[in-house]
Amino acid sequence: MAKKDSANVHARHLFGSHVSVAGGLAKGVARAVDVGCDVIQVFTKNNNQWAAKPLVAADVEAWKTALAESGIRNPIAHASYLINLATPKDDLFQKSVDSLVMELERANELEIEGLVVHPGAFTTSSEADGIKRIIDAIVEILGRVQPGSCRLLLENTAGQGSCLGHQIDQLGAMIEGGGDSRRVGVCLDTCHAFAAGYEINTKQGFAAFRQELDDLLPAGSVAALHLNDSKKPLGSRVDRHEHIGRGEIGLDGFRHVLMDDKLGPIPGYLETEKGTDEETGEDWDRINLAVLRRLVAEIA
Repeated sequence: MAKKDSANVHARHLFGSHVSVAGGLAKGVARAVDVGCDVIQVFTKNNNQWAAKPLVAADVEAWKTALAESGIRNPIAHASYLINLATPKDDLFQKSVDSLVMELERANELEIEGLVVHPGAFTTSSEADGIKRIIDAIVEILGRVQPGSCRLLLENTAGQGSCLGHQIDQLGAMIEGGGDSRRVGVCLDTCHAFAAGYEINTKQGFAAFRQELDDLLPAGSVAALHLNDSKKPLGSRVDRHEHIGRGEIGLDGFRHVLMDDKLGPIPGYLETEKGTDEETGEDWDRINLAVLRRLVAEIA
């Protein structure tokens, strides 16, 4: 695999995408290189199943070798969508904890830097009970998994239904309750923040959002960005990703993020729709990465 031209990697801003690992984790690295990623997000197992085949040593080494040769950095993974750490159901709670323990151990074996997880939905209980459940889960998970390369990253949500994590103070309570902010942080999703009601597309709204991050999260909590525009309007509480600059957030929202001294340098990962633009035939990841890099060039 050809090593990436270092000129393509901006010293301050690193962008990439969630890529498929069909055929093996190393294939995911090749796909990331093909579209021009600086950083990469993957699933280390089927995201819609509880079970996972054990990692094979040869596959682990192939993944590490592919990463080293590609020049791609800051690998992160996304945990299963089945996990619900806030559930009041004891059986689902324990199944979720066990699954996240397994995924965190896999991530450490692969030398992945962050494992992104949706905090969960409290369903028939309450917000307070749901947050307590999540804290209990974090404490148990950190107690069962030895510290390694990987940090558990709670993702802010759009706030659909009873999903927790759509407010910054909720994430702060989860991290502080978990007791070790060095091992637990945040993956900040722009679409989710906007849909949850944070007006990041205006200068004043973004400033207020940034102040909440400073006031309500332990320092250094935000370790990864999911860079997605939103199909739905501000405060809709609906999670629908759109291509960069083509949704309700628009380019100004991304300018605010990328210009910010603290958020700008944090690795950014696309979770936008795959495929090609019908008009140009160009890959959507390539298009979105190019838009982000143009914004950086404007800022510079």
